[in-house]
Amino acid sequence: MHDRAVQALGKLVLEPEWEAKFEDTSYGFRPGRNAHDAIGRIFQAICKTPKWVLDADIYKCFDCINHKALLNKLECPKPLKKQIAAWLKAGVLENNKYSKSTAGTPQGGVRSPLLANIALDGLIRDTVSALSKSKAPKIIRYADDFVVLHEDIGVILKCQKLISKWLAELGLELSEAKTEIKHTLEGNNPGFDFLGFNIRQYRAGIHRSGRTGGIKSRPIGHKTYIRPSKKAIINHRKAIKDAIKQLRNAPTAALIKRLNPIIRGWSKYYSAISDKSDLNGEDSQLWSVLRAYVVSRKGRKSLKGAMHKYFRSINGKNGYFPLKMGCS
Repeated sequence: MHDRAVQALGKLVLEPEWEAKFEDTSYGFRPGRNAHDAIGRIFQAICKTPKWVLDADIYKCFDCINHKALLNKLECPKPLKKQIAAWLKAGVLENNKYSKSTAGTPQGGVRSPLLANIALDGLIRDTVSALSKSKAPKIIRYADDFVVLHEDIGVILKCQKLISKWLAELGLELSEAKTEIKHTLEGNNPGFDFLGFNIRQYRAGIHRSGRTGGIKSRPIGHKTYIRPSKKAIINHRKAIKDAIKQLRNAPTAALIKRLNPIIRGWSKYYSAISDKSDLNGEDSQLWSVLRAYVVSRKGRKSLKGAMHKYFRSINGKNGYFPLKMGCS
């Protein structure tokens, strides 16, 4: 506990200075910034003009950051730098087995996200400055995930080379499995996934198309949609099914207590940006799963009576699965 408290103090000393230096389009693990801000910046960058996208992930970022390169970026009193170096090289104890720390910032530490952001600071700035202003891409980073957006695929390919070279100086590299180049509108499988969202553009007519804005606003021929990614939907549904399976024979109150945080957390994360139809679809899926749960407990012969017992009408709306005293 003492060590974590000291780490928190070190973070409080370093964070204000680095917050003033960090790049404007960096969002992960920073106060007052979140994933929705990053998605909003992407929307602003592509809503008027379709673009090529380098959707990239840094391979084992937190585990492979070069300690010497990170410490060289820190401009702080020697005692604090010495303490940070000691934290970085302290090692990891897992399942009563000790392993040395030769690289990386161990995940779970109070100061690790800040140190990772310090190590990656400059990736956006240096990549953009290496290109002419007319070819400057838009780069949005969230921790070790980032996207590079530009209308010219040649600029995207050049950025990929520049970023790979920049990362190599930190002992890092792009993940081949999670890095790909796509287009927001064209191609067989347009769009890309980022932070649990799928961002894609569709061709649209005059009445559904996005518009240029301003006094002489005109249709631009396409519309940008941001929805939960297929992987996020699958994982959410699996979490609900697993919870129901584990508590199939438990009291209904226990099941509701387990499901509420899962449903509420997912809904709050996606409701700020996603279309209402996506949430309605998950609501319908949840009802089907809970109906199957009722069938498994009461059988099909008594399903009608069981449905009245388990599902209620609240404020004129049907289909609620409420917590009621005595309901088992």
